[in-house]
Amino acid sequence: MSCQTRGDLLRLSQLFLRTLREDPVEAEVASHKLLMRAGYIRRAAPGIYSWLPLGLRVLRKIERIVREEMEAAGGQEVHFPALLPKEPYEATGRWGEYGPGLFRLQDRRGSDYLLAPTHEEMFTLLVKDLYSSYKDLPLTLFQIQTKYRDEARPRAGLIRGREFVMKDSYTFDVDDAGLDASYQNQRDAYERIFTRLGLEYVICAAVAGAMGGSRSEEFLSPSPIGEDTFVRSAGGYAANAEAVTTPVPPAIAYDDVPARVVPTPNSETIEALVACLEETLPRAQGAAWTAADTLKHVVFTLTEPTGEKSLLVVGLPGDREIDEKRLEAAVAPATATPATEEDFKANPQLVRGYLGPGVIGPQGPQVAASGAEQAGAETTSVIRYLVDPRVVDGTSWVTGANAPGEHVVGLVMGRDFRADGTIEAAEVRQGDPAPDGSGPLELARGIEIGHIFQLGRKYADALELKVLDQNGKAVVVTMGSYGIGVTRVLAALAEANHDDRGLAWPAQVAPAHVHIVATGKGAEVFEAAATLAEELVAAGVEVIYDDRAKVSPGVKFADAELLGVPLLLVVGRGLADGVVELRPRAGEASTLPVAEAAAAAIKAVEELLA
Repeated sequence: MSCQTRGDLLRLSQLFLRTLREDPVEAEVASHKLLMRAGYIRRAAPGIYSWLPLGLRVLRKIERIVREEMEAAGGQEVHFPALLPKEPYEATGRWGEYGPGLFRLQDRRGSDYLLAPTHEEMFTLLVKDLYSSYKDLPLTLFQIQTKYRDEARPRAGLIRGREFVMKDSYTFDVDDAGLDASYQNQRDAYERIFTRLGLEYVICAAVAGAMGGSRSEEFLSPSPIGEDTFVRSAGGYAANAEAVTTPVPPAIAYDDVPARVVPTPNSETIEALVACLEETLPRAQGAAWTAADTLKHVVFTLTEPTGEKSLLVVGLPGDREIDEKRLEAAVAPATATPATEEDFKANPQLVRGYLGPGVIGPQGPQVAASGAEQAGAETTSVIRYLVDPRVVDGTSWVTGANAPGEHVVGLVMGRDFRADGTIEAAEVRQGDPAPDGSGPLELARGIEIGHIFQLGRKYADALELKVLDQNGKAVVVTMGSYGIGVTRVLAALAEANHDDRGLAWPAQVAPAHVHIVATGKGAEVFEAAATLAEELVAAGVEVIYDDRAKVSPGVKFADAELLGVPLLLVVGRGLADGVVELRPRAGEASTLPVAEAAAAAIKAVEELLA
């Protein structure tokens, strides 16, 4: 704010705005409800929203802060089309890897196009077209642009939509040392951006997913409605749950107690199995059987981007559940869905509820009992078998015997069965040890607001982006990619800044700094309010002035609280005594002489923006 710059004045009598008293039926979370009720956005279709004047003002302020910090970090702004040709995405493999999440279309000539979900290929080709020497690097380019993803289940308003505004930036370096420096520079810029926005954030280790590359970190805004589960420890470890690696326990010596098959009728579930074991096979010294003693097996159908399908069996301790997002990250770019009845019919060796490792994976000695014998010691299965990292050599399990009504007790990993490998697909729990040994993990939820990647040479290799180095040798450029979900940031700010009456924006992004409410019927009230508005605007303050003449004070106050401007200036009954009221959106009101009100409001705005 500067006294050299005139502020904006928005008169509610003229503003394109209608507030709602009731929550929209389709709105699920606070940000969605309040942004629609306050007239910031309107739904056009599932996951697609129109922006109204106040919403657009907030969005543009967020963009301005992002743009300023990106430029301060050395970035240069460009702008690509959203409608893109297929060929670059075919070259990198992402035309297929993105699967159904990509909006694909054809023009009248039958040529394939897509609506861009991200622009790695286009940035890469642009630099390839214009630069050819190491002297041109390092380089940082960015854009703020609309992206499109065909979300299967758009939800929570702006948090998961099909159309959204994103800032994406890309760095180009000659070598890995340069990439490390560029990555840190962008990471620092992100911290400045979210600090200026007044948005709490946690930096978490993450998986790269379809983007590819090596190092990857997410910026998450803690929120109970967030779609991402993340973990942190008192020692400083933080990661998205998808990126958590399980500390692998050491292998233990095999015991000499042979495995045996026991009858376990009606024990298709872990709970029923534990109850059966307690009743028919009680342990010595009264130790109880628990789900942690069991090894359960879950069957999935994997679908590759090409459409090719295969079966995957995941073995994990019976007291753990599959985390769908961790599984998805582990098998990407394939997708995993629970095996269907048809899958089990086509593979009768997979005995539902009694499945064990005797018929899947590269097996060791078979258990000499009916269930395992049915599989046959020499059976070689084409079904892939992966186990949780906790299933190490020497661990003993109760698991299915591959025959109805039978389980194996004392089946030892490494002695009695093996697997094709391990998979990080089990849920992460509160209290699990941090991978770096920094203490027990605490679970929380967050909204992903930013994601940064060290892409390396994946895209430069695929699209042949090379430059000549100091020795005149052609070298492949190494890249970084850095995204901020601008519209999602707006939703995260709304989630973090509201109460039961409405929004409560930080001053840096609010649609205005001061909301003036004129209450009363006399012309003098509106004249005094208008004068105050002009004084504030002349000083560079952005003002919403509720000048509606035939609207009750109750409605005006309800609208002011709903809109969420940081400061409320009330001109009403106190004017007869020469005073007005200055009220923070969240805080105690103060009564001021009319002559001092403008100066007090200006000072308050300056403090909020400092």
